[in-house]
Amino acid sequence: MANLPEETLTTIFDLQKKLFKIINETTATEYNLLEQYGETSATLPELEELQNIRERARDSYIRLFRLLLNIGEAQPSVNQSTLELLYRAIEQANLTVNALEVSIKEIQNNWNLT
Repeated sequence: MANLPEETLTTIFDLQKKLFKIINETTATEYNLLEQYGETSATLPELEELQNIRERARDSYIRLFRLLLNIGEAQPSVNQSTLELLYRAIEQANLTVNALEVSIKEIQNNWNLT
């Protein structure tokens, strides 16, 4: 059977939760920046950065989702290369989450949006 350790599943679901929160926080920050300062030459770089943050978070979320779904549907067992992709995606998502959280906070602090 294509089962994953409970710890791995918990890690994936925790990462997806964090990525969801990043997507939500990024969208809220973009909205607040536009509402308070508008789309100007000063805000445009941050608005583009927020869009990039959201896309990176979405990509990581979807990658984890698809790999997990593929593993769940694999019978009678999952191949090793798919497992390696999953564990690499987990590692990359961890790094991505940390970097994106810092980037959002930096933009919020620069524009007093916290």
